[in-house]
Parts: sequence; C-alpha cells; structure tokens
Amino acid sequence: MKIERMLTIIVMLLNRNRLTANELAEKFEVSVRTIYRDIETINLAGIPIISHSGNNGGFSIYENYKLTHQVLTLNNLSSLLSVLKDINSTVDDIELESSIEKLQNIVPKNKADYLNLHSEQIIIDLHPYGDSPNQKSLVKTIRQAITHTRLLTISYRNYDNVTSERQIEPMSLVFKNYTWYLFSYCLLKEEFRVFRVSRISDYHIGEQSFERREKSYHEITALENEQTKLITLVLKVSPIMKSRVEDIFNEDDIEIIETGEILVTATLPEKEWLFSLIFSFGEHIEVLAPSDFRHTITSKLRLMANKYK
Repeated sequence: MKIERMLTIIVMLLNRNRLTANELAEKFEVSVRTIYRDIETINLAGIPIISHSGNNGGFSIYENYKLTHQVLTLNNLSSLLSVLKDINSTVDDIELESSIEKLQNIVPKNKADYLNLHSEQIIIDLHPYGDSPNQKSLVKTIRQAITHTRLLTISYRNYDNVTSERQIEPMSLVFKNYTWYLFSYCLLKEEFRVFRVSRISDYHIGEQSFERREKSYHEITALENEQTKLITLVLKVSPIMKSRVEDIFNEDDIEIIETGEILVTATLPEKEWLFSLIFSFGEHIEVLAPSDFRHTITSKLRLMANKYK
C-alpha cells in the first residue's frame, strides 16, 4: 500500500502545481507525519520534490523534471481510461479500479470536459454477449484464483454436452470474440486446456496452491494452430449477402462472377464452428468444393430436414 500511495503522490505532483501535506494526508487517510516520510522516501529515490513554506506552501516536483517526464497527452489518457473502465465493468477488479483512479487524478480539472468529449468519440464496447451477474461473479472468482495461484474445481460441460468435474490450475483469462475463456492446466486430462467460461457451472477455489507452469496461452495456441488441419473451401453466395461476405472473408478471397453471385475461395481451420458459419448463411450459400465437405453438409441438412417431417 505504501508503494501505491507514493506512486499516486508522484503522479499527482507531476500534474499539479502544488499540494500540501494536509491535502495528501486527507486524500490517503493517513497522518501528516506519514506523508512527510513518504516525501522523504521519494526524494531519496531520485525524484526531486521541493517543499514550499508560507501561505501558498506545499510540495511540488522540480519544474524541469515535470517537463521531461510528462509523456501522456489528454488523448492518451482518454483512450486508456475508456479501455480500463470497460474491462473493469466485466471483471470488477480492485487493481483496475486503482489504476483508473490514478489516471483520473492526473487530469487537470479544467480539462475534464475535453476528456469526456474525447471519450465519446471512440467507444470500445467489450461486454460479452449474454453477460450476466453470475458470469461476472465467476470471472471475478477465476481472477482471484489466478492471482493467488489456487487450484480451481469446476463442473464443465463440453461441446458434446457432456459434464465432468475438473480440478484445474487456472493460468489466464482470455477475452476473444466477445466471449470469456479460461486457459488452464487440467489435472484430469493432464494437459493444457482452454475452457469456455459460459460452460462452467459449479465452481470453488481450493486451499491448495500450485506452481505456475512455464507454458503460456500464446505458446499453446500457436502450437495448436500449427497442428490444426486446414481446408480450402469454394463457396457460391447470393449477392444479397455481399456485405456479410465482406465482413467475414478477406478481399483477395472474394470474386464476383458473371451471374452476379459471389465466389469465395478461402482456407480455414477444419473445426466444428465451420459448419455453423456455413449454415448461418441459410439458403443463400452453396459449398462447391471440396466434395467430401459438400457431402458432409448434405448429410447434416438431411438430418435437420428429417426433424421437420
């Protein structure tokens, strides 16, 4: 807490002309004597704080030091605050709250209106679809387990709707495509796994701690991507779906043919979500190649149609 307090004092002094010991003591709810000790420690660390006496007395940082260390513009601050606030709305993290407060403290009061205007010009909405108080609570619990390296016991429902009890070593929360995922080492499967948070039901943090393994999310996913089989699809899509096609596929993969229809040739990972992508176009798409994938699509469509007979 002392280090955080001193850091905040430095940031505040970098952005204000002068602050008194009483003001700082009231801000941090400590004694004036504690503030004087903090100022002495900051000075010993090489940051030149000047003490002024008289009616306009107080502490300030040497002006030349302020000029060379003031590196964040108001636009920088606005962008940082927008991202931090939105992330914190999904994880409710005390450390993020502290960071937001520190950044807000360094904004001059006469620039607050400008900052609010800039924050409305670029909005970053990170709220996941289907976000609920229960999921927010779960994300917060996972965050605590990661921070304190505690084993987490979960009930997890996989893609095939099979539920199992897992004891895992939680390593990283991952926010991808408006969805939370948990990168962990699964003790049941004895391998790294990525769990979709929305499929976790019962959960609790255990008393047992673990030693964080060396592998990272980026290393594991890069290896998985290398091992994932790729498939080159040739798709014919109705012109009315042009905007959606352009949203999903690269420009180089798209060709407008003589009939006005859209021909898409794209190389994609051969995973289950690929079928969901195809079916999301409804009757406006046809798989031309490869033939085995086309046959699989046909079989799935027959099974779907049988349900409506």
